[in-house]
Amino acid sequence: MNLRIFCATATGKCYNTLHAHALCKMELSQEDNNKMGRQYSTLTDEDMEFIKLQKVFYIASASSREVNLSPKGYDSIRVIDGKSVLFLDYPGSGDRTARDIREGGDVTLMFTAYTGKPSILRLFCKGQIIEKTDHRFTELLGHFTGCDERLIRRILIFDIYTVERSCGKSVPIMKFVEERRDLIDATSKLRDAGTLMKFIEEHKRPPVLKSPPLIQQ
Repeated sequence: MNLRIFCATATGKCYNTLHAHALCKMELSQEDNNKMGRQYSTLTDEDMEFIKLQKVFYIASASSREVNLSPKGYDSIRVIDGKSVLFLDYPGSGDRTARDIREGGDVTLMFTAYTGKPSILRLFCKGQIIEKTDHRFTELLGHFTGCDERLIRRILIFDIYTVERSCGKSVPIMKFVEERRDLIDATSKLRDAGTLMKFIEEHKRPPVLKSPPLIQQ
């Protein structure tokens, strides 16, 4: 059977997928081609501005266990300089990012344009954990305004070793409506009940995954 699959390009034209990749590249401007798949070691001013504009981003991490991937929101990220960013870590049911950092694993932050020109920005990093008992915590918290320190689990520093830009031309356009307050509200209730620290202690170890079933050959 001769299977023909078609894809849509940015211009709305359709092509056989055998030729689509080459044709899509031909339709891109030289500037776009130059930006696709670029890797470099330090954030540019354009990258820093792009990070500020995003309402949601993603943190992936891995060490000796399963690969973790989490979406993040709120005003929780700050660029310190071209090589480092801060992240406000709120309490949650898992703590895999911190676990992977402790084990010397790698962390990737991904920022995606959901409006305007398509673009994906990835930051490949190593991490540092700044607990509230760390003498640097108060100074680093000063980079964030309007946050309730009592609701923060810790601050994470991500030290960037590679920055990567890619096109993101298949990412849909989506409209931001509003932030969810669910996490803030739930954490506030634990704080007011005097059980927030107990919750954080109980969730320092991420849930253990069940072993995947063996695949029969």
